[in-house]
Amino acid sequence: MSTIFSKIVSGDIPAHKVAESNDFLAFLDISPLTEGHVLVIPKKEVDYIFDMDDVSYMGLWTFAKIVALGLKKAFPCKKVGVAVVGLEVPHVHIHLVPLNEIGDMNFSKEKLKLSHEKLSIHAEKIRKALEEVTSH
Repeated sequence: MSTIFSKIVSGDIPAHKVAESNDFLAFLDISPLTEGHVLVIPKKEVDYIFDMDDVSYMGLWTFAKIVALGLKKAFPCKKVGVAVVGLEVPHVHIHLVPLNEIGDMNFSKEKLKLSHEKLSIHAEKIRKALEEVTSH
């Protein structure tokens, strides 16, 4: 069965993409914990992160690291938090969350409600920061 993330990969559902490679995609979470909250996924649909083959698994983390560097530049913060929960959508995804305090990573707190326009601005900000980070 095709997940919502697979539909984003195929273009059937729009997303605020911030980075993409042949195998991976990063886009803004539409119900973010903090401004700049990004999801990083493999394009190939796999439910559980530890079911991924080793090459894809390591590639996903390398891709997430690059995205995190751009994210931190776009949304200055103490650190970029990382979480793999995987209960909400049966498709591997890594949460990258700009952190300034421990509560920023609390998944049980009320999520932000950001407009399409605000998310578009955030996505562009991260894309520009990634260009700067990857061009050096």
